[in-house]
Amino acid sequence: MMRAKDNLAIAIRKSDGEIITEVRPWFSLAVHPWLKKPFLRGFPVLMETMVNGIKALNFSAIQAADDDEEEGELTSWHLILTMVLALGAALGLFVVLPHFLSVGMEFLGLAGDVDSLSFHLWDGIIKMIVFVGYILAISLIPDIKRVFQYHGAEHKVIWTWEDGRELSPSATHFYSRLHPRCGTAFLLFVLAISILLYAILVPYLLLVYSPEHFVVKHLYIVGLKLFLMIPVSNIAYEVIKFAGKHSKSILCKILCWPGLMMQILTTKEPDDSQIEVAIAALQCAVNAEEC
Repeated sequence: MMRAKDNLAIAIRKSDGEIITEVRPWFSLAVHPWLKKPFLRGFPVLMETMVNGIKALNFSAIQAADDDEEEGELTSWHLILTMVLALGAALGLFVVLPHFLSVGMEFLGLAGDVDSLSFHLWDGIIKMIVFVGYILAISLIPDIKRVFQYHGAEHKVIWTWEDGRELSPSATHFYSRLHPRCGTAFLLFVLAISILLYAILVPYLLLVYSPEHFVVKHLYIVGLKLFLMIPVSNIAYEVIKFAGKHSKSILCKILCWPGLMMQILTTKEPDDSQIEVAIAALQCAVNAEEC
């Protein structure tokens, strides 16, 4: 799956070995100009990416299985339900679970109260452990390993295209499967920024209103954290955009390094057949009118 401007190109290798391509308009939530403004556009882009990604994966699964497209396409309600479940699982795993494990650290005397820096440091450490553990666990699934190989193929092909070389499997062998503008870096920036934002804002928000009951107080704080994911994702998106525009600066190389290291887990070396699919997707993305 490759995006270029307002289009989304999808390339799929069917069970008979044929590569099919399709170009679709990019589903966008930025119907109002203000949603495209810096520090406001990150969260809409995240939601757009989820919607387009789920649709593309569904289309891919249908084509790979040689099913009838009309029978298999997701309805609007199916798409909404899938998004709600995916968001709920992600927020539960990376926001709710780390928070209450940090509460456990407080009970053990290893962290301070929720308005202390140590609490949010533990929250961040646990988030990172959960994230890395999750990636390691799913990488053991054969189908996910193939997804990670296609992820690596995507990066190699993009590097080759950006370097102005002819797009062929042999040409991509000289390039890394790691790329500084990968979404993996975005997730790491979300984790890092959430630690800072929670540590700064949560204590002040508790001064405005703080429930007396212990459980209600922490449920209230979790609700605040879920809401704060909107500005967190907006800030993280701007950091990614900045790093992409100034990729040769020392500061941006330092900022991108953790994301590149994480891509060692989220990408695998692809074979030539997978690179061919990535090439087909990129060619369709940049020449949409010819696909």
